[in-house]
Amino acid sequence: MLLLVSPAPPSAVLGNGVTADRWCRILADLGHEVETSDHYATGQYTGLIALHAGKSGDSVLKFRSAHPDAPVVLALTGTDLYPSLTANGVDPAVLAAADRIVVLQQRALDQVPPTHRDRTRVIVQSMPPIAPEPADDSVFEVAFLAHLRSVKDPLLAANAARLLPPESRIRITHVGAGLDDELAIAAKAEASSNARYDWLGALPRPEALKVLARSRLLILTSRHEGGANVVTEALAAGVPVLSTAIAGSVGLLGEDYPGYFPVGDAQALSVLLRAAELDLNDVYTRLAAACGERSHIVDPLTESNAWASLLGELSIPVPPRKDRACEGSPYGRPRPP
Repeated sequence: MLLLVSPAPPSAVLGNGVTADRWCRILADLGHEVETSDHYATGQYTGLIALHAGKSGDSVLKFRSAHPDAPVVLALTGTDLYPSLTANGVDPAVLAAADRIVVLQQRALDQVPPTHRDRTRVIVQSMPPIAPEPADDSVFEVAFLAHLRSVKDPLLAANAARLLPPESRIRITHVGAGLDDELAIAAKAEASSNARYDWLGALPRPEALKVLARSRLLILTSRHEGGANVVTEALAAGVPVLSTAIAGSVGLLGEDYPGYFPVGDAQALSVLLRAAELDLNDVYTRLAAACGERSHIVDPLTESNAWASLLGELSIPVPPRKDRACEGSPYGRPRPP
């Protein structure tokens, strides 16, 4: 049995939880029994997959000590990689303990020390195609799917909306949990005073994806991302993206993508929003075309094949296919107490 350790459980709406849930299902579909947990205790396992070097680092070291011959796969997240592994306090021993390191987009390789790059694999997160939802033609709805944390710069979108001309029909729908109390208070106040901004709070993931699927654009305002699930979801939904020019987005959308703006620049975002709304100089047309050209990278089969290849490199045995459950996941048996 494989152990999948994640700081957020598969049932969570946080990015790590969404990732752990998907990986659990992929591994189960590949024939593996998988147990999920937020830490390593004891047990008989054929290998460990740990998400987040900082928060799961202790589990990596304990697992390596208890299972010296079992392979360890370590996945690096945005808060591991940016601004740097050293600045984020990632223990070099945790990196050294991993037989393979996983990053979520090509540019993340630049953050991995050269001594570990030959063991590092890029596995882009996937999403099945998302069917469009009926749009409200009275407005130009823009989705902003981000929990309220400082790294997400969550009020930048609302500030940009305030800079739009009175005749603009843009309305920003913000879905995300108020994880920071001060930011939550500010977002609530902003929603009450800014007619172009509506904060819905946390929604179940299917409902959040419906907001995305009915929108004309997605905004990502993060200061750092390892490889945002929401960009993957936008590509699967055919919704063009406006993103800060950060490595985590450039690694997914490409160097020449026309929808980038500087980190923290509300004015630049406002200009891009207005240009997209009116399709000035074919901005919206070019955004849609560029996202369409990149949609193949989020094909679930591609991600599944990448995991199959990685596990094959490590010679992790596949048990009889009579039981492919993902223990601890809402898609499999509950983890025993």
